[in-house]
Amino acid sequence: MSDLVRRLVLPPDPREGAPLVVLMHGRGADEHDLAGLARHLPAGALAVFPRAPFSGLPWGYGPGWAWYRFLEGTRPEPESFTRGQLALDAFLEALPGALPVRPGPLVLGGFSQGGTSAIAWALRHPGRATAVLNFSGFVATHPDVRVTPETVGTTGFFWGHGTEDASVPFAHAVTGRAALRAAGAALEARDYRAGHTITPDELGDTMTWLASVLEAG
Repeated sequence: MSDLVRRLVLPPDPREGAPLVVLMHGRGADEHDLAGLARHLPAGALAVFPRAPFSGLPWGYGPGWAWYRFLEGTRPEPESFTRGQLALDAFLEALPGALPVRPGPLVLGGFSQGGTSAIAWALRHPGRATAVLNFSGFVATHPDVRVTPETVGTTGFFWGHGTEDASVPFAHAVTGRAALRAAGAALEARDYRAGHTITPDELGDTMTWLASVLEAG
């Protein structure tokens, strides 16, 4: 297992082939931040909440954790972004062995930095994720993150974003979604009159979409 700390939320009777949902927090938070979403996931899902690999303190993000150091716009600092992705690679590779049953389809997502990291991982590993849930993240400007028909593959993307988001401006959603659409991605885009947060409406829309994607197989 990689050295990323994680929180598991398992159903009372875990089943072989159940969806594996991995949700990543934003900068300055930790593995407990999104754990409350577990109860909204499709019945039987195996929910995992990893802690990002970097302390946020040296970068001014408070006492929590970060997936990379942010520079500006849609640009992460290249080295820390690569290291964060490699840590996520190792975590996801080892994760099935830490579960009581063999998981089924992978659903990868997160909020803010977590959403950005989820998109990047899915594009770096075409076809590995059945679905990506992006809450207020963006498509990172980084050499390893390419948006092409080959990289989007068969993955479905849900992108929810607040039109009044002051942390990750809505303009980043417009450009990122356009890139995914141009590459032929199966994209569900939803806008909310909100800031940098996950609204109840967004959560409901996400779970309805996810249930339909998983049901379609």
